[in-house]
Amino acid sequence: MIILPAIDLLDRKVVRLYQGDYEQQQVFGDDPVVFAEEFQKKGATHLHLVDLNGAKEGTKVQFDIVRKIVAKTDLFVELGGGIRSEQDIIDVLDAGVKRAILGTIAQKDPAFTREMLKKYGEQIAVGVDARDGMVAVAGWLETTTTRADEFCRQLGEWGCKTIIFTDISKDGTGKGIDVDLYKQLNSLGLNIVASGGVSTLANIKDLAQADTYGAIVGKALYSGTLKLEDCLEAAKGANV
Repeated sequence: MIILPAIDLLDRKVVRLYQGDYEQQQVFGDDPVVFAEEFQKKGATHLHLVDLNGAKEGTKVQFDIVRKIVAKTDLFVELGGGIRSEQDIIDVLDAGVKRAILGTIAQKDPAFTREMLKKYGEQIAVGVDARDGMVAVAGWLETTTTRADEFCRQLGEWGCKTIIFTDISKDGTGKGIDVDLYKQLNSLGLNIVASGGVSTLANIKDLAQADTYGAIVGKALYSGTLKLEDCLEAAKGANV
């Protein structure tokens, strides 16, 4: 299983939000590039990068930081936040980002999403953010009437290979994960990346044993609850 340390960018700083609430943020640093370089030194091969300003405003806001991280590391960078058009996707991939994450647009414009998945294949992932089992969009500010598990199933039918699934109720809380939820999602035959609430090595081992493709670790790394090296070791031995 792949471990993806997370860097969330807000106003050019590294932050973590509590349950996606922009008003409940904790700032961990003002140089995201340094964090990315440190993750690589500790053994990370992948990085989950989110432009929270972009997610909220619907456009790429902190793209210069993204470019610097790609240029100064060898990490497989996936980027989400404000990617709403094909030109956005082209710009992101041209900058060296390996995987562009469609979020809000995937739920609101199915035709566009299907077209982009067909055209760019595995260079596209879809972020499915769930609050109480329903899809949330616009930086988690809006909850839709679409069931998250059914949306994941539909995405698979459209040709999506990788889904970044965030359980908002767990995100930033350190309260752990819903293993049964991920077992259900893994049965769809897609590459599911678990996000939100991963706070112990047991969480990581449970996800790995459930054949989860990847796990995003955020606040637990910044708070010191988990060490990246231990996460990487715990994730070994699972299918990817």
